[in-house]
Amino acid sequence: MSTPSIPRSVLVVGGGAAGNAATILLRRAGIAVDLIEAKDDWNATAGSGITLQGNALRVLRELGVWEQVERSGYGFDAVGITAPDGTVLHVSEDLRTGGDELPATVGMQRPQLQRILIDAVRASGATVRLGVRAESLDQDDTGVSVRFSDATEGRYDLVIAADGMGSATRAAIGITERPEPTGMAIWRVATPRPSGLTRTDLAYGGPAYIAGYCPTSESTLYAYVVEANRDRSTIPADSYADEMRSLAKHYGGHWPEITATITDPAQVNYTWFDRMLVEGSWHRGRVVLVGDAAHCCPPTLAQGAALSMEDAWVLTQMLSAADTWDDALLQAYYERRVARVRPVVEASVQIGQWQLDGVRDADVPGLMGRTMTMLRELP
Repeated sequence: MSTPSIPRSVLVVGGGAAGNAATILLRRAGIAVDLIEAKDDWNATAGSGITLQGNALRVLRELGVWEQVERSGYGFDAVGITAPDGTVLHVSEDLRTGGDELPATVGMQRPQLQRILIDAVRASGATVRLGVRAESLDQDDTGVSVRFSDATEGRYDLVIAADGMGSATRAAIGITERPEPTGMAIWRVATPRPSGLTRTDLAYGGPAYIAGYCPTSESTLYAYVVEANRDRSTIPADSYADEMRSLAKHYGGHWPEITATITDPAQVNYTWFDRMLVEGSWHRGRVVLVGDAAHCCPPTLAQGAALSMEDAWVLTQMLSAADTWDDALLQAYYERRVARVRPVVEASVQIGQWQLDGVRDADVPGLMGRTMTMLRELP
């Protein structure tokens, strides 16, 4: 691997999974990194749970945090399909997409994963500024001058936009793609884990398209129900627990115990499913997109965080190995990633569309199997 002959500096915009991963890996390569995050709390308490497939675990191992993730989460290797009444119809072994030495899946409390990544960013020596946004980007052939919301300025060789689906950086550099709703929405909540619940189970049918749960530790899980999207403004925030219970109460098995704990509306999250794939390139000049800023899809394959962290891993590998950071390098990053991301986005959307259309003989297992087999390969 060649080493840049001059010091390099990078601004990472956004401190989610992709931005944190990019920061850790760039610092390991000896590159100076400033990370800015708009939220004062670095999103350290946001979210309920997250399902991490093996290819996400592979990146977390590369980041040096796999042992903490393993201790904090709940690993398992199977997924169950149930009827709405809780009858188990089928249990299948999940493909270990991160390699045989890693579990197929780890469920985690999302805030716990974020705290682990925050600690790793802090330990990397990166400069971190919270509650700060990039207000303007002025590019030339040698770098990017950035004016920040705290009235400071900086000069960087590259800006990595990891500021999520609603990326202001994406819009600022003239990329016009925006997330589009797929027609579905999800209710999520973190709850205690019932005794005997040791894997993800998915129920199709009933009043929701999907009712599922994922263990996130020895004592916790997150549960979710998927329905047609509704105008969020018509759903009072103080009714969120009631709304989720009204769907969840129709499911059997572990669901009655789970449903009984859904009482605090502040702990229930309601989100629409969106899709987006930026086409042609993921950069303009010396500003490049990673993660949800470049692509997003419904969580039907649980690949959002995995693809985002893979982006960061691939981009930082390419930057670390290159003597010149130029248009050709960033275009090569896009072409390498889009070949892997596109089939995941399309499969994730297709699975949901089959449900919206009421297609009863859809080959969901086949599509999932083909996609996961592809993801077992290194990104």
